[in-house]
Amino acid sequence: MLDETIITETPPLSSCYGPKGQQVRVPITGNRAKRVVHGALNIHTGALLLLITDIWDQTTHQYFLTMIRAHWRGWRIVLFEDRGSPHTAEESVALATQLHLELRFLPVATPALNAMDHLWRHMKTWGLSNRASTSIDRAAQAACQYLLDLSPRERLQKAGVLSGTFWLTR
Repeated sequence: MLDETIITETPPLSSCYGPKGQQVRVPITGNRAKRVVHGALNIHTGALLLLITDIWDQTTHQYFLTMIRAHWRGWRIVLFEDRGSPHTAEESVALATQLHLELRFLPVATPALNAMDHLWRHMKTWGLSNRASTSIDRAAQAACQYLLDLSPRERLQKAGVLSGTFWLTR
């Protein structure tokens, strides 16, 4: 499974404690900095490959494809990904073919089918939310480190692969 997510400088606020009857103050810097985290999850082993970039375009996607091939050298790789324009671009599809990566595009608007989407949601809820960051780069590194600190089995669990109803195991 392959997907990308955006990390912003202002973390999501999912919950917080405060004195009863008083408004809780949430620090907002006003900065709009962001980083894109690219991720590929091996749904058999739980291995994870991550890349942080400033933007998401054909060039960064194609670089990530070469990283995937180098990381899982000699493997027969079938990548399931959404239909984002960098994924479906002619040059990206051609490079995937050249790298012997089989691409399978998920139906439009079906994030529930992509295990990486579930892993991103978990990371944003438990790894990033309610934590102010000093810089966007530290926030992106913290997001990646949170996922890397999970065991392979935990990654598969959080991604929904071990649920018994995961669509690829039926």
